[in-house]
Amino acid sequence: MLRYLPILFLVILLAGPFLLEPKGEEVDPDAPRLVIVTPHNEQIRWEFKHGFEKWYETTFGAPVQVVWSTPGGTSEIRKLLISEYSAALDGGIEPGGNADLLWGGGSYEFTQLSKPLRVKVDGEDRETTVLSEVDVTDAWLTSIYGDGRIADQPLFDPGHRWFGTAVSSFGIVFNRHVLQQLGVETPGTWQDLTVPEYEGWITMVDPGMSGSVTTAFEAILQRRGWDDGWRILRRLAANARSFAGSSTKGPIEVAAGETAAAVCIDFYGRYEAQRTKDAAVRAGLAGVDAVGRVGYVDPPGETVIDPDPIAVLTGAPNRELARRFIDYVLSEDGQALWQFPVTEAGRGPRQFELRRLPIRRSMYDADFDRFVDRVDPWSIATAVEKPNGAMRAFIAPLFRAMALDQAELLETAWRTITSHPAYPADPKGLVTAEDVDDPELRRMLVEFDSFPMIPGPGDTSYDLDDPAALDVVKKGWLRRGWADEGLWPSEGDPTEILRRIARAHFRSVYQSIIESKGSAG
Repeated sequence: MLRYLPILFLVILLAGPFLLEPKGEEVDPDAPRLVIVTPHNEQIRWEFKHGFEKWYETTFGAPVQVVWSTPGGTSEIRKLLISEYSAALDGGIEPGGNADLLWGGGSYEFTQLSKPLRVKVDGEDRETTVLSEVDVTDAWLTSIYGDGRIADQPLFDPGHRWFGTAVSSFGIVFNRHVLQQLGVETPGTWQDLTVPEYEGWITMVDPGMSGSVTTAFEAILQRRGWDDGWRILRRLAANARSFAGSSTKGPIEVAAGETAAAVCIDFYGRYEAQRTKDAAVRAGLAGVDAVGRVGYVDPPGETVIDPDPIAVLTGAPNRELARRFIDYVLSEDGQALWQFPVTEAGRGPRQFELRRLPIRRSMYDADFDRFVDRVDPWSIATAVEKPNGAMRAFIAPLFRAMALDQAELLETAWRTITSHPAYPADPKGLVTAEDVDDPELRRMLVEFDSFPMIPGPGDTSYDLDDPAALDVVKKGWLRRGWADEGLWPSEGDPTEILRRIARAHFRSVYQSIIESKGSAG
């Protein structure tokens, strides 16, 4: 019976919206229900539910009901779906059947779910994919996506298993009131958040719980390089007040004044900025409040543009209805919900300005003057010069090992460094060992920014300081290529064991830094 627990768990999660459906709206009991699994926020869900239901009845002359299932962030949803579909294969059950669509998150998660999922049962290979191929024409794709790319990023899956519905960037949301209290300038780059003044005033997110935050971290690593990227991430983590489990938490804490800044998806930051500004206008406030206490910025040249996909789930009970929802989301009416103001008569959102960038290229020619945010992502998107595809796989285990697993030690070690007499009195950004002359402080910074050595087959070892070693270690450890080399127990999880190796390394260097202050005193 244990093999069926993931399926039972998903059924319970998907049944929640039916059991807890808000009262007050008249619902036709005979109307078909479209079940969509999503990490999207309430505002997006509300606008697209009501927009699609109205469009569907006008177009097809029949009612329909959209029901949302929100079991967590995109990474959690991916793991849950893989578990559910694997259990179905293992039990000889037809995969899927509990929901129709998956919508929201980055292209990476959807690409992973597009790959074949294989299970061996009694020597027999069983295979499926979580996402189902959709029959579309080249003309349909061109009418929406143009050439189908933004910089080096595809906007839809070449196998037609997912389709981008909006584009997102990643940046910094900040609270102007708190910045004034801290005596710091408005941040414009990631390294602006690495100064000691931000200690205890940043909200970070566990990348293992959020695919979008993983993409944001990957952008820092790809744009700034492996070494400098991790130097920035370590200092952001050292300045963190908390490590949230969801990408929505940061903007909320910043808006409430609990923290000064957070890494976030662009539309979360813009939404909070708009919400606080509207409140200030209604209250007749002046000064900082007149422009809104919350602001958002995309660090120039240090972010990525990523599509927000939608996909039909394998075994979808209402496949035709699911395809019609995709058609609506990508139509001009659906795309208008992302950027038109609420006051737009006839088109646009009814209650919430969503502040997202449409993916339909024609909108930027025909309707750009109606956008709330006059941002053309195609004009600012640039390709990564030397992309390293292996970087992403290390983000969650390394970040958890260096930060979440020992946050107090990290914070204390960083405070030991920044309180050193030789540390720059007024740093303007990232301070590294190359920037200081004092030998003790230089040694501490070298230790703080070091990476663990990872054992390989035989007597080999790999220093994660070397970006060229990442692909080898990824294939050997994270993809189990060295499963027969005795590097971890046969029943162990190599990613978790690599995390433990990294955790021991970081603990050792943090303790060394902290103890060096005592010996100096």
